[in-house]
Amino acid sequence: MPLPPETIQALLDVRLHDPFAVLGLHREGDQLWARVWLRSAREVQLVPEGGKPIALACRLLEGLFEGAVGRSTHVAYHLRVRMHGDDRWHTIRDTYGFWPQLPDFDLGLMQAGHHLHLGDILGAHAVTVDGCEGVRFAVWAPTASSVSVVGDWNGFDGRFHPMRPRPPYGVWELFIPGVRPGMLYKYEIRAQSGEIRIKADPCALQAEVPPATASVVAAPDEFEWGDGAWMAERLDADHLSRPMAIYECHLGSWRRSDGRSPVGEPDSWPNYRTLAQQLIRHCKTFGFTHIELLPVAQHPYEGSWGYQVTGQFAPNSRHGSPDDLRWFVDQFHLAGIGVIVDYVPGHFPKDDFALARFDGSPCYEYDDPREGEHKTWGTCVFNFRRVEVRNFLIAAALHWLRHYHIDGLRVDAVSSMLYRDYDRKQGEWIPNDQGGNANVEAVTFLQELTSTVHREFKGVLMIAEESTAWQGVTGPTHIDGLGFDLKWNMGWMHDTLGYLAQDPVMRSGCHNRITFHQWYAYDDKWVHPLSHDEVVHGKRSLIDKMPGDWWQRRAQLRLLFGYQVGVPGRILLFQGAEFGQGREWDWDRSVDWEEAKEPDRAGISQFLAEALKIYRSEPALHKRDDFRDGFQWVDCDNAAESVLAFLRKAPNAPDVLVACNFTPVPRLAYPLGVHVAGTWTRLLSSDEQRFGGSGVIGSPKPVAASEWRGSFPATIRIDLPPLGIVFLRAPMGPT
Repeated sequence: MPLPPETIQALLDVRLHDPFAVLGLHREGDQLWARVWLRSAREVQLVPEGGKPIALACRLLEGLFEGAVGRSTHVAYHLRVRMHGDDRWHTIRDTYGFWPQLPDFDLGLMQAGHHLHLGDILGAHAVTVDGCEGVRFAVWAPTASSVSVVGDWNGFDGRFHPMRPRPPYGVWELFIPGVRPGMLYKYEIRAQSGEIRIKADPCALQAEVPPATASVVAAPDEFEWGDGAWMAERLDADHLSRPMAIYECHLGSWRRSDGRSPVGEPDSWPNYRTLAQQLIRHCKTFGFTHIELLPVAQHPYEGSWGYQVTGQFAPNSRHGSPDDLRWFVDQFHLAGIGVIVDYVPGHFPKDDFALARFDGSPCYEYDDPREGEHKTWGTCVFNFRRVEVRNFLIAAALHWLRHYHIDGLRVDAVSSMLYRDYDRKQGEWIPNDQGGNANVEAVTFLQELTSTVHREFKGVLMIAEESTAWQGVTGPTHIDGLGFDLKWNMGWMHDTLGYLAQDPVMRSGCHNRITFHQWYAYDDKWVHPLSHDEVVHGKRSLIDKMPGDWWQRRAQLRLLFGYQVGVPGRILLFQGAEFGQGREWDWDRSVDWEEAKEPDRAGISQFLAEALKIYRSEPALHKRDDFRDGFQWVDCDNAAESVLAFLRKAPNAPDVLVACNFTPVPRLAYPLGVHVAGTWTRLLSSDEQRFGGSGVIGSPKPVAASEWRGSFPATIRIDLPPLGIVFLRAPMGPT
């Protein structure tokens, strides 16, 4: 029977909940009827398999055709069409002539929160169905009344590709023949209220270059990796006993071709491939073992540094395609360098094209702003109670590991997830069921995230940026820990930088700040960061935090780098610090590479490279980072002279003595207790003249005498340089 006018009007208004109930082939009475909804068509013929063309009548000039096509119970068919302005006949397949594409099994897994390959189910995927090439679209919009795919091929007109609902899963799907990789698309979503929203795909694998916001149909992942040996070795490596020196990098500002782009001209974002070649050389020059990238997931505003993500499955399109990023990672692996990326599951921006009130309801975020809004950041908080949201976030994390071979995820802003009252005043937050401030569902989400990653991708590191004293961040999940491998030691960073910011004559009054870390050093497993957060927003660059004249500031930066190498914990350093960049970091401006060529600053870089070299080569400096037997104080109480000394230790390896002088006064023949008498070897001094130091370095082979000093059976006397650090290796012997 012909469609009634009210149904046709609903089709025009995009108010049909299930377009497949109307479009395609339908038996009505004793006839099989065909209805074709095709933008810009002026003539349509249905051609049954093995039969003759049957002309369909035009019901709407916009492209609605219908007609009776016989009494068969089923007809396989294609369409012959002529478009407005084109006299040629084209043979196509009918979008509404295909069966549902997504199995109930997959949709049920998603609804239960257990689909680990969600990015392969939802989103846009180029597939072949019944011999027809096209793209399968699927999106979760549980309270929408209708959803359409809009894109290049239909003029972004939501009338022409309404999607099939898949109750009770909240998913909408549609296979569209003829759509190809590279085409742009979004979803037009009608809320229950009638409001229409145009949204990018939450599971898009590729996105337009901002400020454009459309999703892009990605080509199938057919990248040929060359890092098989790296990936195999990663499975069984004892990562926590190996050296880990991380270079933290923001790709958009590491090396821009022209710094700031003139107003009105496109930004000169470097490509992943170009960056890989340059960054690998740079990391190998210094001996960094890993690179950590500020978020590379798609984000609309680069000024967020990547931390306000709108595309959890798509790489930042400013720097190239998904395959460009895969090549980047592959090249780093071939060079023997691991790749860590920042992952942001805690919050997301309110941009209207993205996740916020995605289907007209708060399906991704908590509904109550006392739970669902970060006022300071202007973002929404993911709803960790909802299993589909948890599944979305965990599947996104796994996507980066599976399709990009990432070696570690540094989870951003974990503290904001753990506490319901994070950055909230009294009355602005809701206690949990026990009346406390812990976000219990976020805790269980993080435990599920870390345990799933460890189960599915052995050898991948999970790292938490967590700034409070929450117990068990790196504890196993089976004893209620969060399950992370490592935690950023924000306390060490703030105490150390706060201590060094003091004038040297004042440091004696706050000596405990430089020693306090050992009180909690083995409660968790640590990364010691000197990160991007400490060189922005008026905090000044690292070298500019140091008091004194130019020589003293350079000396103290070398001392800081040496101290970071010496204390137990992994090393992280943000770009620009490696040569003492003078200004703060600016996300929209290239690192000041001309400064790096200055002789004074080159000395800083040379010292850092030498310090990282001994860090990698001396087992005592990295083997037992997480155990008390890997560290022993030698001199921690000399506040008056601001001297600090300790031993680093490892089984079957010589001790390394690390001695620091935090004043500009040389301490000559300074006595320190050690376990082993005999000839020690000076490995490194930050005061060597080749680094820009004053040359107060003492003997390269100091001798420790059999002379008790405190609890130590031997005493070594060394020259402690002004504002300097010295590394000495023990002769092998009993310890």
